[in-house]
Amino acid sequence: MLSRSALLEKMKNYDPRAQLDLVGRAYDYAQEKHEGQMRSSGDPYFSHPVAVAEILAGMHLDSASIATALLHDTVEDTSASIEDIQKKFGDEVAQLVEGVTKLSKIKLQTAAMQQAENFRKLVLAMSEDIRILMIKLADRLHNMQTLSFLPKPEKRARIAHETLELYAPLAERLGIHDIKDALQDLAFEELHPEARQSIIQRMALLQEDSRQNFSEVVDQLKKDMAEAGLNVRIQGREKKPYSIWMKMQKKDLSFDQLTDLVAFRLIVDSTPNCYAALGVIHSKYQIIPGRFKDYISVPKLNGYRSLHTSVIGPKNMRVEIQIRSTAMHEVAELGIAAHWVYKQQTKEQHNYRWLRELLEVMENASSPEEFLEHTKIAMFQDQVFCFSPAGDLMVLPRGATPVDYAYAVHTKVGDHCSGARINGRLVPLNTVLKNGDQIEIITQKEREPSPAWEQFVVSAKAKSRIRRYVRLKRQGEYKKLGEAMWERTLKDYGKSISLYQLTEALPKLSGHHKLKNTDDLFSTIGSGDMTCREVLLTLHPEIVQQEKTEKEARLSLPKTTVAPKKSGHKLPVVGLIPGMAIHYAKCCHPVPGDRIIGLVTTGKGVSIHTSDCPNLKPFMEGSMDRLLPLSWDPESSGDQGQYVARIRVILENKPGILGSLCNIIGQNQSNINNLKITERQNDFYSIMLDLDVRNQDHLQSILAALRSQSTIHDVMRVVT
Repeated sequence: MLSRSALLEKMKNYDPRAQLDLVGRAYDYAQEKHEGQMRSSGDPYFSHPVAVAEILAGMHLDSASIATALLHDTVEDTSASIEDIQKKFGDEVAQLVEGVTKLSKIKLQTAAMQQAENFRKLVLAMSEDIRILMIKLADRLHNMQTLSFLPKPEKRARIAHETLELYAPLAERLGIHDIKDALQDLAFEELHPEARQSIIQRMALLQEDSRQNFSEVVDQLKKDMAEAGLNVRIQGREKKPYSIWMKMQKKDLSFDQLTDLVAFRLIVDSTPNCYAALGVIHSKYQIIPGRFKDYISVPKLNGYRSLHTSVIGPKNMRVEIQIRSTAMHEVAELGIAAHWVYKQQTKEQHNYRWLRELLEVMENASSPEEFLEHTKIAMFQDQVFCFSPAGDLMVLPRGATPVDYAYAVHTKVGDHCSGARINGRLVPLNTVLKNGDQIEIITQKEREPSPAWEQFVVSAKAKSRIRRYVRLKRQGEYKKLGEAMWERTLKDYGKSISLYQLTEALPKLSGHHKLKNTDDLFSTIGSGDMTCREVLLTLHPEIVQQEKTEKEARLSLPKTTVAPKKSGHKLPVVGLIPGMAIHYAKCCHPVPGDRIIGLVTTGKGVSIHTSDCPNLKPFMEGSMDRLLPLSWDPESSGDQGQYVARIRVILENKPGILGSLCNIIGQNQSNINNLKITERQNDFYSIMLDLDVRNQDHLQSILAALRSQSTIHDVMRVVT
């Protein structure tokens, strides 16, 4: 355990202006508060905050961060309070300690929910001050270093998985590669000890065989740089066991097939000399195609800048080379810590765009699990680099589309996106962006996010925003539908139930549903997760005996349904209200003119079927509470766009017959939506067609035109 004097001396060496008195008092206070507490390893508990402080001092963090590291467990595990910390150590340290304390674990229903909720809290806390995350990473690193002392293997495995999935990627995003590598290696050792040991042994044997070659490569590179007049420092860095194992898993390679286990770093004194050194390497050695990356002109999100290339180097070895300046190397090693301003009174933190996006994702997510899903997407995806019309750089996940770009520009731009131009050409919104594309987004105020966008967007921000919009819109539609169904039920049964009575009955109705108010109740009814019958019987159980008779009577009078007032009415269906969540069943393809019935479908609202649809038979014989008597509005039928009708045509097998079929359909003002040949014989073949029609009369006229042709053997409408 690092002594008080040794810690202060270490801080003084990298920051002569360090507040040593503050840190010294924090050391003494924490030691006093943790007196008598022990860790699973048998060490005094105080050794843990000291170890965390030592890790942060190694990263050259400021005095407030070091003091917080020493105090970070006092509020949670001792009698100390935030008020005590504030009085003794000031507002800044108190705020940092409180931020770290907020990340304490909470008990939720499942381990996955607990992990997700902890991560939500982590993002919230670190958004206030990025140092909170750095302290948390150091805390997790020391806990991983002592993980083996925990007695329960399942707990060790859970912590190791959480470290790999959350904390190591966060460390990488902050650019703190040493902590990332250490976290990954410790978790790898816990989860796959045999694989890790095997890789280490193989690498040890490789080192013995290649030590001479390694030295010769370094000597040759130094010679090459010296001849070009470049002052360069060269380091060799072996790949870590975990990264080797992941590459073997991802690319399905054996250890013997790996050729880039060692990378050489060339550290020069300026940015121009980075490119000069690259020129020397590429002029003397054969470059391996596809392995060059320029992270200087286009840095990574965490600020990392370097040139990466792979060549066939000295001794015909495949050599991976990284070229960077001294300043770039400092950022690559320390990450965000390299950006910290120690010598100014006002502390500044690096402005990370990805952190702001995580906060937006968190606001749009409906649950901790959805947030965790999106943040994993955000942290693990590769990148594509695009430009705005003004030439500003935008970094997006690989596979991104113009909709992802629109949401990256601004949420409102994404919400109102109606089209896009890539490099001046109008393109579909699901077009995959490529490096160097210039994107222009076309917006319209009346445009809203489409649920279909979720199928092709890849960025966490776009996915979460679209899901939120669809979720809220569906809730509103379900609520309207539920209210209409409830009013119809009350009218059919001659009952009058106030909203107050419904509110009072919510505890009885909740069951597996979370019903906070009557809006939730109506949304649940509209989505099909609860029936009006369940609600009514809870309030009036005496109507059970008359229920069957009244429902059958209600269903038998579909034509007597009174249409609602036409003010604002846009639906071609009588018996519903505008804004309801409806869709036309694909089994029977109803069109205006057909007798129709509505089926309340769980999660989809109301599906419209023809009255003779065979799929309705089970509901006719069982609970008819989910069936709604509907009819077409004669004033709007045929005015609401095209409907789809499915027909089967049996044709003679003659040249040109398919063209004639299409001409007849086109001449009758219809369009083929889909076509499938279902049976082929020598003389005849059968075709299934989906046609766009206005109503039943339009469909009948098409069928009549087809039947009039001598080459068409039979035509029929299909209900599956």
